[in-house]
Amino acid sequence: MQKRIINFGIIGCGLMGREFASAVARWCHLLDQDVMPRIVGVCDTNPAMTGWFSEHFESIRIVTQDYHELLESPTIDAIYCAVPHNLHEQLYVDIIQAGKHLLGEKPFGIDQAANARIMAVVKAHPEVLVRCSSEFPFFPGAQKLAQFIREERFGTILEVQAGFLHSSDLDPHKAINWKRQVAFNGEYGCMGDLGMHVLHIPLRAGWFPSNVRALLSKIITERPGPGGAMAPCETWDNATLACEVIIASLASLAVLAESGEGYAGEIDQTFTAQRKGQHFPMLLEMKRIAPGETNTWYLRVLGTAFSAEFSTKYPKTLRTLTYTPGAPQAWQTQDLGSESAYPTITGSIFEAGFSDSILQMWAAFCDELAHRSEMRQPFRCVTPEETEQSHRILTAALVSNRLAQVIQLKGEEGQ
Repeated sequence: MQKRIINFGIIGCGLMGREFASAVARWCHLLDQDVMPRIVGVCDTNPAMTGWFSEHFESIRIVTQDYHELLESPTIDAIYCAVPHNLHEQLYVDIIQAGKHLLGEKPFGIDQAANARIMAVVKAHPEVLVRCSSEFPFFPGAQKLAQFIREERFGTILEVQAGFLHSSDLDPHKAINWKRQVAFNGEYGCMGDLGMHVLHIPLRAGWFPSNVRALLSKIITERPGPGGAMAPCETWDNATLACEVIIASLASLAVLAESGEGYAGEIDQTFTAQRKGQHFPMLLEMKRIAPGETNTWYLRVLGTAFSAEFSTKYPKTLRTLTYTPGAPQAWQTQDLGSESAYPTITGSIFEAGFSDSILQMWAAFCDELAHRSEMRQPFRCVTPEETEQSHRILTAALVSNRLAQVIQLKGEEGQ
């Protein structure tokens, strides 16, 4: 099969930059792909970070501390950018204006103002594909829930629960890093790091909240800094957001899209399960101090006709409940194999993991870059419009916590 080669540059050669590179190295794991990424340039302000890439990828031609060299290269088609939040605005704007396609890390700007400036450039360059990284919805179990939402299986939705939980910050002796400092991480704290993962599927489903009440926690107030001296931790460790979703009908989404309130961008007719209207609570958890949770993403949707839940804590387990009036109510547990959005060489009897979900996310990005609206499967990476929605929610959460009040995000009628 003739494959289209997409030449990538990586800006930020840390953990997630290596994960992307690993996905490129495993591209042969995917079946029937007519597109292939190739890493030709890497950039990091710390030259020690680029050596691993040069050692493992003979395709690399540009190694630099100045990201402008990647943007000026006619060879590079697209950029993966994984840098601290305070750098998002300048780098993302420069990347898009240079005509390079972009997969950037969340939250797509350190705050709402930075996101707005990025969005202005996105809208000025519609020819450039811009997406945000969020890999967890590409687990097979999460894809099943996305399918159930598209198929409108739930009936009247009773409640949605979604979250992303870490426990690594439970250790009070863990050294401070940029994510504990507002100047680099932003005031969102844990919400900026974890929130887009939690919101990816709910926002794609059209479940933009009408209001939010947030409870934010600063649990460990200082950590060892350089030289061992204690340094203040400025950002939020844990966040719980209690939201109310009120959507009158699919027509309401069209009104919201036109007005700029609530739902942003094109309405995904294949995914949105709001044709008959919905009104339900949605609980969102974003926590860096959740005892026992290593890296747990979960989604639970309860409905009058059908309910389903999936957690990466049990990566091959899907739980569902089909309700029939008069019949016993019983949750069913199904073991999932490797049933991914894009087929792979892995037999369906085996289970998927984190590296597999990243490979699937990158397949979705490259698929959309090559085929745009003719993607081979319907689930896209996070859109810029969805990052804009997330910033509205997270900014409202900061206000809600400060005032100890429910903050309205749109009118009582969902419009």
